[in-house]
Amino acid sequence: MTSTTVLKHKNLTLFVIARFLATIAVQMQSVAVGWQIYQKTGSTLDLGLIGLAQFLPFAMLILIAGHFADQWNRRWIVLGCFTVELICGILLLIFTQQGLTSALPVFGVMALYGIARAFMMPASQAILVDLVPRESLASAVALNSSLFHIAVIAAPPLGGALYLFGEERVYSVISALLFMAVLLMLPIRTTIIPNKREPISWHGVLEGLRFVRSKQVVLGALSLDLLAVLFGGATALLPAYALDVLHVDSVGLGLLRAAPALGASLMSILLGFFPLTRRVGAWMFTGVLIYGGATVLFGISEQFYLSLGALFLVGAGDMISVYIRHILVQLETPDEIRGRVSAVNSVFIGASNELGEFESGLSAAFLGLVPSVIMGGCITIGVTLICMIAFPVLRKMDRFET
Repeated sequence: MTSTTVLKHKNLTLFVIARFLATIAVQMQSVAVGWQIYQKTGSTLDLGLIGLAQFLPFAMLILIAGHFADQWNRRWIVLGCFTVELICGILLLIFTQQGLTSALPVFGVMALYGIARAFMMPASQAILVDLVPRESLASAVALNSSLFHIAVIAAPPLGGALYLFGEERVYSVISALLFMAVLLMLPIRTTIIPNKREPISWHGVLEGLRFVRSKQVVLGALSLDLLAVLFGGATALLPAYALDVLHVDSVGLGLLRAAPALGASLMSILLGFFPLTRRVGAWMFTGVLIYGGATVLFGISEQFYLSLGALFLVGAGDMISVYIRHILVQLETPDEIRGRVSAVNSVFIGASNELGEFESGLSAAFLGLVPSVIMGGCITIGVTLICMIAFPVLRKMDRFET
């Protein structure tokens, strides 16, 4: 079934358009918030604190959110999360209109966004099966993923361009897009009745974590991603690099943020035509080594286009490991705990991304902007080599088990 045919399912069409608009809004917001805060404070530590503000509530709630995704109507969860994200956009607009002089209100909004993201990730990953027949699921996943990547590539440059017309203009557009996403979710009706609700207990919440611990291949893949991206992520520092090293404006920042997504998207297309079927463990480690090496290249570059190329390779290398990790988790996980295992996966992703942003901002504040990025890339390479020794079952893995 083609992506065009699968759009005949009204519920799926409404959802993918809503998620597309919300993703554009959130990506634009990331560009605007980072640029605005760095212009106001000039502090790389503040850039890192933006990530920490999102991570702390996310980390505290994500396992509970996975339990909710297995027990409650996922459509209501996604709708609620879009609504909270809309509130965040409106608050950022209000703070800007009143004359933002401190980063503290923005940190509060980012914490609220972190709460929404915690519940959004497991619910949005699991909701597609509720919207289409089983035979249409593969096409639905492909369509949803394609639109997501388009949004991640297009939104940062768009946000940077809108920022040239004023901060209020960006946050107004963000709020409008999120409002449309909320409206599109209202008429959606799911076709699957949620599992029988069980009282929230630590035993139930931690079921996904116990499952991951019991599967060394999955644990190794998640640990590798966590440790590598935790130290190698330079995304939080892009506003500082754009302004102080590469000397470009907000449009340049948008292009820098879009470059990893473009690399990831093109790599995902390549993997779609030429899927990895042999030596998948070695390919996963290779992808992370490319990620670390490209991070070092970005750190030493002072040329805008070379920096774009390095970030492109960062995204491409990361996509290889993401591709393998996603398949491993899907093949190994029973359906009845899929939401909770997705939540555990989200913990590793969130820790590596948002906590990695804080680590980057903190190290830049103490070591300097360029040395911190170069050191982070080198640590990523070192961590990858250590994981190759620590998880031999993953390193030696040849084929996916079916």
